[in-house]
Amino acid sequence: MAGCLFQTVWNLRDGLAPEADIKDYDLFYFDAEDVSEAGERRVQARINDVLGDLGIIVEASNQARVHLWYESYFGQPYEALRSTRDGIDRFLVPATCVGVRPGEIYTPNGLALLYAGVLTMNPLTPHRDLFEQKTASYRARWPWLQVSSTMRSSGGNATA
Repeated sequence: MAGCLFQTVWNLRDGLAPEADIKDYDLFYFDAEDVSEAGERRVQARINDVLGDLGIIVEASNQARVHLWYESYFGQPYEALRSTRDGIDRFLVPATCVGVRPGEIYTPNGLALLYAGVLTMNPLTPHRDLFEQKTASYRARWPWLQVSSTMRSSGGNATA
C-alpha cells in the first residue's frame, strides 16, 4: 500500500533507486472476525516467516481494527473501516491513495495528483496538523512536490 508505491514513483522521477529511503512496505488486510492485537501479531509473524528473506520490512495491518488505536496514536478520531479500500481512501494525502493486489491497482483519486506531485488534504481525513507533518516530511525528501491548501481529490479509479 501507499508509501512503497508513491515513493517509488517520486524516487524514479528524481533519478534515485526505486527503493531509496523506503523504510517499510505496508500490507493491508481486513479481518472483522479478529480485531485483536494478538491476531494482528499472528499475521505479522506469518508475513515475517514468508517474506523474511527479502531483506525488507513488511508491516501487516488489519484495517478492521484501525479505529481502535488511531486516536491514541495520532490524536484524531477515526471511524471504523468496512474494507481495505476504505483505509486507502482515507490516507491523509489524496495523491498517496494507492494500493495494489494481484491483477489490480486501486487509485480512488486517479494517478494525476501522484504524478504531478500535488499534495492536497483529503476531505475524508481533514486533520490539518497531521497533513502538515506528512507533507513537510515528503517535501524534505522531494522538494519539487507542491502543497495545495485546497481539499480535493483528482477523481477516478484506475484498475488493471
